[in-house]
Amino acid sequence: MGRFTASNLDLDGKVILVTGGTGSFGRRFIETVLARANPRKLIVYSRDELKQSEMQIDLAERFGPEKLATLRFFLGDVRDRERLILALRGVDLVIHAAALKQVPAAEYNPSECIHTNIMGAENVVWACLTNRVKQVIALSTDKACNPINLYGATKLASDKTFVAANNLSGDIGTRFSVVRYGNVVGSRGSVAPFFQRLLAKGATELPITDTRMTRFWITLTEGVEFVLSSLDVMRGGEIFVPKIPSMRMTDLAAAMAPDLPIKVVGIRPGEKLHEIMISADDARGTVDLGDRYAIEPAFVEYAREPLTGGRLEEGFCYASDTNTDWLTGAGLLALLDGAAPRRRRRASD
Repeated sequence: MGRFTASNLDLDGKVILVTGGTGSFGRRFIETVLARANPRKLIVYSRDELKQSEMQIDLAERFGPEKLATLRFFLGDVRDRERLILALRGVDLVIHAAALKQVPAAEYNPSECIHTNIMGAENVVWACLTNRVKQVIALSTDKACNPINLYGATKLASDKTFVAANNLSGDIGTRFSVVRYGNVVGSRGSVAPFFQRLLAKGATELPITDTRMTRFWITLTEGVEFVLSSLDVMRGGEIFVPKIPSMRMTDLAAAMAPDLPIKVVGIRPGEKLHEIMISADDARGTVDLGDRYAIEPAFVEYAREPLTGGRLEEGFCYASDTNTDWLTGAGLLALLDGAAPRRRRRASD
């Protein structure tokens, strides 16, 4: 079941909707819920009819007609508030995974990214309040902390929108929280599949933007488990951050092609040397829950019990270069191949 276990979460009989449900996260989330629980309805909300059709065929083959009967495929865009309101009638839980995520595309098409990631987030909030949805989890990114690119800035605005939405729910009682994590192993656009494509084409060197670069890494399965377990413990207004390993990009390149040299190509616009998931300023309002951190809301005008956990030391910053948990390139390759559990080394190794 992964590292982040939702021990007390009961999804049987619930109506669940996933925005961006045909994406990598959405598909794995839907598969996990179908395999583990018996929801009354499981609604895939997305704007790509082809992906919905392919997903329906695939899930029918894997789970059979009985499980498939709980699925609903709803065409729609998070930019369309009226469509969202219609789709969310009778829904208990919402997972908001829809977003424009490509950093270069966002820099070139800022208005499109703003409309989906910020205005879309607001539409989800209002549709949830209108339909008295009980719980909402929005997916975020490490790029939302101290953002330097438009994508990160839009996700920061989205995070703030969902956290503040708890103050709007009044007697409706909807609770909103956010999960924030790093790069997903093997996802579209990540560096490992990019290297694999280059090697398949006979590359004689691998491009590295900077030899100092580090990143946080999480598997897709762990991401799903983290969301489910955050639903289990949320009070409303938290930004949950998992404790996950970092990795040096040079370690990955060396593991994938030990005999090939690397070529330093320079940092791209909007790219950081290291990612941060909790800044020193956020750390003052953060609690340590053991397997994760929770950044608690600064403004609380609703009934909420604070989470019980240890407080962080002054000046704490959760960054990929100062992390104490490290993943080797070989360990990441094992995850990509699905051949072995994650191997780690501590910072002292």
